[in-house]
Amino acid sequence: AQKTPGFSGADLANVVNEAALLAARRQKAAVGLAELDEAVDRLIGGLEKKNRVINPKEKEIVAYHEVGHALVAALTPGCDAVHKISIIPRGLAALGYTQQRPTEDRYLMSHKELLAKIDILLGGRVAEKIMFEDVTTGAHNDLQRATDIARAIVSEYGMGETLGLSTYPRNPGPGFLGQAAVGAAREYSDETAARLDEEVRQILTLREDRVTKLISGHKETLITVAKTLLEKEVLMEDDFMAMVRAGM
Repeated sequence: AQKTPGFSGADLANVVNEAALLAARRQKAAVGLAELDEAVDRLIGGLEKKNRVINPKEKEIVAYHEVGHALVAALTPGCDAVHKISIIPRGLAALGYTQQRPTEDRYLMSHKELLAKIDILLGGRVAEKIMFEDVTTGAHNDLQRATDIARAIVSEYGMGETLGLSTYPRNPGPGFLGQAAVGAAREYSDETAARLDEEVRQILTLREDRVTKLISGHKETLITVAKTLLEKEVLMEDDFMAMVRAGM
């Protein structure tokens, strides 16, 4: 249940059906947690692509990238627990992934929690930069999501420091079939837009600085976990957290 927040009844039915098929293929008499766990991964990320050839250097980069996400999550108070880290490719594009599981249902998020989400998203790119003194295109989606959260903090949630409590919607309004109306007027000035963009940039820069200090202070743990992940390809919560606690 903690791995499937927001799933509809149909999604859960698909998970159970997929788990039953996996159990049958493995000649098991009953569906177990291993099959349910794999079924959720398949529904979220697609099928494992173990036959996808990744050169050793890229695999190493992916390992450090994913451990960067997980390490920031583990070292940031109040974040959802890291459930699994994997460098087995899934679906069409994912070369690795880090799964977190919420401990309870949540309907509200605080300013600190939104900033923590940005930190976790930036953790992969920062880990690459620390270990390889370079960055790759692998953080593209992370940066897009981090920017969306930062922009929402400033323009939608009234949590910014320069623009006050007013909201500045990104879409000026729905047009035909819900699309933004062509040529619709923006409801705020160019000056406000510039201030909004500047504060978003400042948020991302400050969070990157924080994450860089955090990961740099636990670099040995980063290396230990990444090397283990390269050997095993998948790390579960207990093994990961044992290494994190050993490095503290």
